Amino acid sequence: MSSDNNHHRNSPSQYFQHSLELIAGELSTATGASPTLGQLLKHVGDTRKEATGDETPVHEVLVDVTEPRPIPFVLSFNNLTYSVKVPRKMTLPGFFRRRGGNVAADAAIVGNPLAGDSYFTRTKTLLNDISGEARDGEILAVLGASGSGKSTLIDALANRIAKGSLKGNITLNGEALESRMLKVISAYVMQDDLLFPMLTVEETLMFAAEFRLPRTLSKSKKKMRVQALIDQLGLRNAAKTVIGDEGHRGVSGGERRRVSIGIDIIHDPIILFLDEPTSGLDSTSAFMVVKRIAQSGSIVVMSVHQPSYRILGLLDRLIFLSRGQTVYSGSPTTLPLYFSEFGYPIPENENKTEFALDLIRELEGSPGGTKSLVEFNKSWQSMKHTRDSEPDRLGLSLKEAISASISRGKLVPGATNDVNSTSMVPTFANPFWKEMVVLSNRSILNLRRMPELFGIRLAAVLVTGFILATVFWQLDNSPKGAQERLGFFAFAMSTTYYTCADALPVFLQERYIFMRETAYNAYRRLSYVISNALVTLPGLILLSFAFSMTTFWAVGLDGGLSGFLFYFLIMFASFWSGSSFVTFLSGVVPHVMLGYTIVVAVLAYFLLFSGFFINRDRIPGYWIWFHYLSLVKYPYEAVLQNEFENPAKCFVRGIQIFDNSPLGAVPSAMKVRLLQSLSNTLGMRITSSTCMTTGLDILKQEGITDLSKWNCLLITVAWGFLFRILFYFSLLLGSKNKRS
Repeated sequence: MSSDNNHHRNSPSQYFQHSLELIAGELSTATGASPTLGQLLKHVGDTRKEATGDETPVHEVLVDVTEPRPIPFVLSFNNLTYSVKVPRKMTLPGFFRRRGGNVAADAAIVGNPLAGDSYFTRTKTLLNDISGEARDGEILAVLGASGSGKSTLIDALANRIAKGSLKGNITLNGEALESRMLKVISAYVMQDDLLFPMLTVEETLMFAAEFRLPRTLSKSKKKMRVQALIDQLGLRNAAKTVIGDEGHRGVSGGERRRVSIGIDIIHDPIILFLDEPTSGLDSTSAFMVVKRIAQSGSIVVMSVHQPSYRILGLLDRLIFLSRGQTVYSGSPTTLPLYFSEFGYPIPENENKTEFALDLIRELEGSPGGTKSLVEFNKSWQSMKHTRDSEPDRLGLSLKEAISASISRGKLVPGATNDVNSTSMVPTFANPFWKEMVVLSNRSILNLRRMPELFGIRLAAVLVTGFILATVFWQLDNSPKGAQERLGFFAFAMSTTYYTCADALPVFLQERYIFMRETAYNAYRRLSYVISNALVTLPGLILLSFAFSMTTFWAVGLDGGLSGFLFYFLIMFASFWSGSSFVTFLSGVVPHVMLGYTIVVAVLAYFLLFSGFFINRDRIPGYWIWFHYLSLVKYPYEAVLQNEFENPAKCFVRGIQIFDNSPLGAVPSAMKVRLLQSLSNTLGMRITSSTCMTTGLDILKQEGITDLSKWNCLLITVAWGFLFRILFYFSLLLGSKNKRS
């Protein structure tokens, strides 16, 4: 502040004005008459030339064109009204009253459909004709009891209410704000602290800087901005501490709140919205938080439940709400006069806002409600001598004002000074590839800080593989060995999908962080989807390799090295499609337990229709579509073909044809004689070594004749890509983060 004062104190215009006054006094004393303007300018010029050697005419120096004038921003909102439909509590009298009953009474009971209501819903007004304004460098605080409409008003100003639902107009410097523009020049600090628990304070702010600061800033300048913000927020001692959660000790509640605010003011927004930033904090922490907010220099609009005396001293404008209506709008200094004229003077030693809120609650409980106070506020506003005049914007449009602010150091993401360009303020601060790199780095860092998550998945795969390897140890090529192979493959394929269910909570934990970041265009949703997929690939490769190595040779599967490589590929494809399926579900289902229930049920259906329990040609026609939708079907058929595709490999020889029949219990000598008799009857020579069933015969018996193993592999991989695309659309449609 002192540097600014020195700057103004030493500006050329003020300096020469002071000089002229001194010289005028000297000339008046010498000549006894008032000097002319020409004499003054000549004398100043001569003095200036002697002192500095500068011969520039004084009249040019007096026109101070070098000093930038601040460009004020004013956020105005007028007549904001927002209503929602809520279910009506049904009452029996409205339906069972006799035909000749009192119609007016019926309308009073069940509501009047002609007024926009119906018999099943009624209209509830959350905001009713709210007006006001907020200026840069000031804090507008919205106060009121719970349910008064504080958060709704913040959401309305922050464009978090769907178009068409909100009536009224919101302007910045007299111009309507486009949604895209507002997302770039504003920030919204939610009531909940949505942070990654295993990142440090410094890392959290650095990732926010990577997302939100202009692409023209170098890495070193972004780091300088983060370090300056850490000092500004009073977080220097906690900079290297992780955020923490229930299971990991981290920063305090006040520090966590300041980090949340820091994330959203990292790019120095023109407008800052905060929903109860002091909620859950002690008075000292709350005061520090609001003090840091006041230093941001932005247009600050925040809801406060009940500010302390010290916090009240930081607020510039207040709006008190009661059931969606304004009961006071103005400066904190005029609050005592306002309530005094209303007939309820505020006692000298009492907190002004506490008194006002208590009085509003008392009026809300009275028969007339706050109607008298609402009407008094309207008359008070109309009786005010003069409203604050519109700021001098130097005739600049909104885009020009933003451009001028950028020139003065505002860090609007990706913005340029070319006001003639339609993309002066781009939608996103970074290019697509940069977003992917930053998102991937953050995800990898989180995974490295919590290795137990992947460790548990790897352990589950290894334990399952070990159990399968020991149960199905070195299967032979007998009919029973062939049947046991089918069971092993069915269980192995379903296991890969069930293991992927562990990935379900990952996005569910990130969901609200993702919604907060994408609500104001920190990055593209597509960048998140692709980076999420890329980060999971190394882990899936390791899981696939671990399971393949544990089971392939231990079970005695066929194919040698080439067979193992395909087995590994199909395992990887299964993990990929399963992981993608679970990721898609996490984008659709909001709760972990509900998600697990759906995953277990759907995977059970996939296994049922995979072709193991019932062959394809035996599935009823009205269920055959589910067989082709089954994720387990394609990898199951692929590994069967990989195992049984060798026509030279035999699984039933000579007397082994009796093994799966009632004749399996008779002595071997009797089986040989039966085989000779059968041979004579058929007119062909069948011995104990004659191959009766090859691997290809088993594939035909299982109905696996439609697709090759490579086609099955490609389809399994394609399922994974399809679910990733569906995940993207679920994010696109499900994360609008707006009220309807």
